[in-house]
Amino acid sequence: MQINADLHCHSTVSDGWLAPADVVRRAAANGVNLLALTDHDEVGGIDEARAEALRLGVQLLAGVEISVTFLKETVHIVGLGIDHRDAQLLEGLESVRGGRVQRARKMSAALDAAGIHGAFEGACRLARNPSMVGRAHFARYIVSTGLMPDVSTVFQYYLARGKPGYVEHEWASLEDAVRWIRGAGGVAVLAHPARYRLSTGELHRLLERFVACGGEGIEVIAGAHTEADTVKFAGIARRWGLLASRASDFHGEGESSVELGRSCGLPPDLTPVWTRFV
Repeated sequence: MQINADLHCHSTVSDGWLAPADVVRRAAANGVNLLALTDHDEVGGIDEARAEALRLGVQLLAGVEISVTFLKETVHIVGLGIDHRDAQLLEGLESVRGGRVQRARKMSAALDAAGIHGAFEGACRLARNPSMVGRAHFARYIVSTGLMPDVSTVFQYYLARGKPGYVEHEWASLEDAVRWIRGAGGVAVLAHPARYRLSTGELHRLLERFVACGGEGIEVIAGAHTEADTVKFAGIARRWGLLASRASDFHGEGESSVELGRSCGLPPDLTPVWTRFV
């Protein structure tokens, strides 16, 4: 059977537009037969997604995307094939989520000073999970006011590092994130590596530490990656002996550059991360 794998996407449990079951239905309609739901720092949508996946004949991997601070940059580590009821993982994710509301209030105050009022309340109205209010919800609120045309423009002018609404935050350590994933029986994958503002030397340091603490995979194909990025990170996967992942990082129609299950294929000489699961 040919595998159409999409191993990174989001639901309303974090910052996606669709409920977990709706994510699965959309993926199935697009021909996905191996799906991982990987909400930010949260696994509350896995049971709903799994029930729908069983009904539709889609293999679902329980997943999560953990926020990590590395050299003052926010880096994301995807966990695939986890036991989403593992006590240590759940405790770790709760600790990461704990600072989100506090950060959101600071972001709102910063945006208020920049002339955008009521942002916290507006973002919370758009967050189905109040404990997961984040930049995407602020961006959607600002779009809804008519001030900016789309989410990517909001990030460019207000929510990226150095912009008026950006607030620094200390997330999990790289070592803790990988330990939680491995302890829950999962495979740790470095998400969308082209997105990080790291020099060549800093990226090398990230990979070195990631592999040393048990990281095993890297997203070669990701929604944010260009063709050049794919070539670059395919080469890195070869040099570091990493499993290769394919992902859309889908959040919702009109907001994501790649549709569920419609990413390009992996270079044929790489070992897909899904060989661990199928």
